[in-house]
Amino acid sequence: MKKSEIRFSIALDENKVPEAISWSATDAGPDIHFAKAINIALWDREQVGTMKIDLWTKDMPVDEMKRFCVDNIGSMAENIVTATDDKEMAAKMRALCKELSDYLDQQEQGR
Repeated sequence: MKKSEIRFSIALDENKVPEAISWSATDAGPDIHFAKAINIALWDREQVGTMKIDLWTKDMPVDEMKRFCVDNIGSMAENIVTATDDKEMAAKMRALCKELSDYLDQQEQGR
């Protein structure tokens, strides 16, 4: 059985606020990659519930954070189709993404 490993490294300031997020993966080559935010969700077998880790660096702009959240919903829509073939639920999630994306576009135009 092939195994892959993903590693995250979080640099914190004196108040334990993330300053830098880096990651590497065995399947992503030898390079270290950098991110401004991560969102990890795990389904806990024993607790039968979701465990989450949400981190972002202090230099993550608010508008990028909002787009990141909308992108995550879109990604979950794709996952729901792949995992369950529930196209209706995915369509509702995509519609929400469209609505939120339009809202963000309006916010950006208002600046």
